[in-house]
Amino acid sequence: MASHLQTGASASNDGARATYGTAVHGAGFEPPAPRRGVPVWALVVCILAALAVGGLVGRFLLTPNISYLEGAVTITSDQLDGVVGSYYSDGEYHEITARQALEATASLESHVTDEGTYPMPSAESIINVARNQLLQDAVHAEGIEVTDADADAYRQKVFGDVDVATLAENYAMSAEQFNQLLIEGAGVEKLYQQVAGGDAIAPAVPELPPAPAEGQEDTPTQEYGAYIVKLLGDNWDSAKNTWANRDNPYYEVMEDDVFSADGATYNQAMEAYYVAYGIQTENNQPSIDAWDAYMNDLLSKASITIGELVS
Repeated sequence: MASHLQTGASASNDGARATYGTAVHGAGFEPPAPRRGVPVWALVVCILAALAVGGLVGRFLLTPNISYLEGAVTITSDQLDGVVGSYYSDGEYHEITARQALEATASLESHVTDEGTYPMPSAESIINVARNQLLQDAVHAEGIEVTDADADAYRQKVFGDVDVATLAENYAMSAEQFNQLLIEGAGVEKLYQQVAGGDAIAPAVPELPPAPAEGQEDTPTQEYGAYIVKLLGDNWDSAKNTWANRDNPYYEVMEDDVFSADGATYNQAMEAYYVAYGIQTENNQPSIDAWDAYMNDLLSKASITIGELVS
């Protein structure tokens, strides 16, 4: 029997995000936490699919006899091309092998155990392969082409100046494998821009303030003061070193904070960051809503089937 699996972004309910959410979006809004360390599939393959917050990811079916790999905890090299899942879309049936599911997260060699076997792919990795393939099908259906220059621009936008060889090593992939992920990610970004008319990676979101030494979160420094004042912009009077305008979301969150351009704490800088993040999210909301609707329509038409839930 089919059941719907929904995705969503969760975040810790700390005071700064809760307060900023009320100030910027009204009661009840909870932003996603800033991502510091994210799996490569989330950054490259499914970074845009993840924007369909609260949307459907297709019908999630469990079948008792999908393949001879069902029920396995580990598999051997001769089972890597065995079927561990499938998806059905637009009248076409597509199989997902153990090899595909494992290579979606790292190189095959990195998965080998001390006994020479491989772990059975998890349900999450199988779903990620199906979801990404559905997105790639949509990219091709829209006639979107990706050049090497597109893939390189996408790499720089997501990872900065780190080269492909280094990224591939960091994520335990071959350079060829990682470059393919960049091509796919660039294609989906183009699809997002075509569907939603916005920038999926939202470069206007500010950088996080640098983390302090342990136990120094409430120690004022000039670096954090300058960080906050830069975010405040015209809302801060640099000559008088005080608020120039109190009718803004920053003031609603930080009115009781004592800080200046010469000194502020890391926690205060994070408060300012969350406000800036919320403003950017609000500005991007029309694009996000358009992408949500597109993703919900695309993925709700697909049946994703896996043999066994293996964590």
